[in-house]
Parts: sequence; C-alpha cells; structure tokens
Amino acid sequence: MALHLHNTLTRQTEPFEALEPGRVTMYTCGPTVWNYAHIGNFRTFLFEDLLRRYLEHRGNEVFHIMNLTDVDDRTIAAAAGAGKSLQDHTAPFIQAFFDDCEYLRIRPAHVYPRATQHVDSMIELVASLMDRGLAYRSDDGSVYFAVDRFETYGRLSQVEKRELKVGSRVASDEYAKEDARDFALWKAVSPDDEAVGAAWDAPFGRGRPGWHLECSAIALSHIKERYGVETLDIHAGGIDLIFPHHENEIAQSEGATGKQFVRCWLHGEFLTIGGTKMSKRFGNILTARDLKEEGVDAAAVRMLCFSTHYRQQLSFTDDALESAGEGVGRLGEFRRRLIEASGASSSEAVDPPPEASELRAEFEAAMDEDLNAPRALAAVFSFVRAANRRLDASGWTAAAAAEALSALDRAMEVLDILPTSVDVKAELRDWVEERIAARQAAREAGDYACADQIRDELTEKGIELEDTPQGTRWKVRGD
Repeated sequence: MALHLHNTLTRQTEPFEALEPGRVTMYTCGPTVWNYAHIGNFRTFLFEDLLRRYLEHRGNEVFHIMNLTDVDDRTIAAAAGAGKSLQDHTAPFIQAFFDDCEYLRIRPAHVYPRATQHVDSMIELVASLMDRGLAYRSDDGSVYFAVDRFETYGRLSQVEKRELKVGSRVASDEYAKEDARDFALWKAVSPDDEAVGAAWDAPFGRGRPGWHLECSAIALSHIKERYGVETLDIHAGGIDLIFPHHENEIAQSEGATGKQFVRCWLHGEFLTIGGTKMSKRFGNILTARDLKEEGVDAAAVRMLCFSTHYRQQLSFTDDALESAGEGVGRLGEFRRRLIEASGASSSEAVDPPPEASELRAEFEAAMDEDLNAPRALAAVFSFVRAANRRLDASGWTAAAAAEALSALDRAMEVLDILPTSVDVKAELRDWVEERIAARQAAREAGDYACADQIRDELTEKGIELEDTPQGTRWKVRGD
C-alpha cells in the first residue's frame, strides 16, 4: 500500500507523491523564540517528527527545513521590554528549544534557518512581488500584498476574499494600507525596531520583514539552492497556522514564482488542558522543561501524543501521562525479555515468526493510513501480548526471538517510545545478581522471611523484581 496523507489543500486523504520519487523536501514552521515553547507546540513538533521518521522508514531521503522566527512583533516587544537586543533576547530561547527537542528525542532538522539570517532573500521576494504588481508601498513606507490581485487567494483555508473584514487576523496590522484585507510584507521601521537591532535597509525603505514573508523566503531559498526547484513536497504545522499564515505563504510564494508552492499541506490539531487550548493567553502553559524537571520520561510524552491521531485534539492529563508511562515500562520489560531469549542466537538466517511478520504488516498498514499512530500502537501491544505468550510457552528458538526483536526495533525507530535507559554500574549489577541468588537460595530452603527481607533490601535501593517461570528479572525503578 502507498503512503496516504490528508492534504489540507484538497481536503482529501490521498496517495503521497513526491516531486522526485525517493526524495522529499519538507518544511515545518518552527518556534517563535520570544519565550519557551510549550507542550502544545511540541505536540505539533512530535507529529512532524513522526512524519519525518516514517518517510525515512519507507526509504525516502528527506530534506527537512525548520525555521526559527527570531524577528516579529512578539520578539521585538519582548526584547524591548527586557532592555536587550533582539539577538541577546532570543539566543537563550533558541538554545532552550534545541534542549527540549533533544529531551523529547525529536530528530534534528537538516537546517534551522533564522529569519534574521535571510533578510536579503526576503527583500528580493518583496521586490519581485512589487515588480509583478502584487505588492505596493504605502504612505508610511510599509509594503503590502494586494490580496485582491491574487485570484486564488483563500483556496487553502477556503476563506472567501469578500469575507475578510477589518479586525480579522489577516487585517490586524496597524499600518496604513489600500485594502483592509491586505497583509504586511515589509513593515516600516519603528523606534522599538531600531532600539533592539531589528531594522534593515531595503530599496523600498528601511524596516523589517512581516512574519508571513519569512517562511516563504526561507523555504524557497533553501530548496532552490539545494535542488534547483521552487516547490516543496510537504509543508506542515499546527492547524492554527492555516489562516492567515499558510494562506499568505502561498500567495507570496506563488505570486513571485508562478509555480505551485507546496504539493501536500499537513496540519496537526491542538493539545488541550482541562478542555481548553494551551495558550499563554489562558495561563495554562506547560513546557517540555517542566516535564523534564518532574522526571517524566520523554518516551511517555511521545506515547501520549501518538495515542491520539494528529488530526484530532489531544487532552493532556496527569492520568493519561501516567498510563502512557506504564505502557512504556511494559515495552521496556518486553524488549529486555526478547534480548534475553535471543542471547544464544546464531547468525543463521531464519524465517521470522508469524507474530513478527504480522507486526511489520500491521504497523506499516496503520502508518500508511495518514500516520495512524494509535492503530500502530495497538499493533505493537498486540504483538507484545502474543509474543509473551510464546515466550511463556518456550515456543521460540533464540533465532526466532532475535527476529521478533528486530521487528520491534524497526517499529521503535519510528515511534521511539522505549524507556530512557538508566546506566547501571557494574558493581551495582553484581550486587543485585548476588542478592537475587541469595533470595532464591532462601526460597528453596523454605526461609521465606529471609527471602522477603532481601526483596525489601533491593526495593530500598530502587530495584524492582519480577518472578517469572524463566527466573527472576530485575530493573532499576524508572528504567
């Protein structure tokens, strides 16, 4: 089955076809680095990580671009309020974003262009739009895109041009313009811009880029330089960016190039807390670093996010996170069991057991269905239950267990929801194994009080035991 994705542009789930088979250009809107990104933002970034991983799982070469918005109204206002330059204010938040991505195991994009590093490309794009008659300079020195002159405006969001009114998001710029529907490409310089170092000279006047302009110029410059094309295969982001941001990106990009800007648009739904969208405006912000400081395993956050389809709202609760953590723990225990069972496996090739073949087939069928991660997770845990039954019955050879381990790891390369490993020092391992042996000897001698005392001793050291037909297994709590 071919990979099918839900294209916001067509409102259809359709076979994904890259411009160049086997090569995918992918642009995702990154954070605005005026503050820490919250877990709602990271729900989107995790969905995009899942997309990237699965595209690569299917053998594609992916070129992933994620911008960093380090100049816009919010970054400038925040820098001015802090009495810092734009660069000094945004730098720590950029580093924090990278740290949070590392914590959540998000694969790094191939490039992270900062808006302030691509102002020349933005100026060129504005000049091109002015030459084509799609943009104009207002009396105050700002440059606007003339929405009414771009015939297909609104086809992504399905917003009719006649429906755009003063006060709507597209018309919220506080600058003079010919039509309330037009949006700013280039904003005339203000005292705050100059104070924080957010002003550049341009043929049409000193100022700074509008937010929408940044993504168009960055995406086009990178794919044109790398591949000589002006069309992205995939552009992804949160559902709140469909209008006006992505709608305006299409208008700017296609207005300047005359070519289709993006073949497939993907948008993830909101994350909610207490039924309300997470937002600084509502004061219900939870950051990735909050979770890390609380000792939450990133695998649990990933599992929770993937337990709901990316196009459905996700309710983030303590109970749901705890349940995800328990599932992560079960996966970790199961994988350790497979490792033990496959320890004596030879290098001789064998046919994978039917449970492993079924996992591979079900997992890929789920992910091919518009990244249906909940169904893929169900396939994984169905495999765990079936495989545990076979292991309990000693129904697998070491070679079969090795094939099962390979099938599990193949799925984990995409989901990455195994528990974060805890380094166990050799001396601790030796001590634990010695105490387990002593406990077993006490049990065989009928001295159950001594056996219980040894278990309590291990528990105090953070060691959890599990007695199985194959012997006693152990782990460090939190592993």
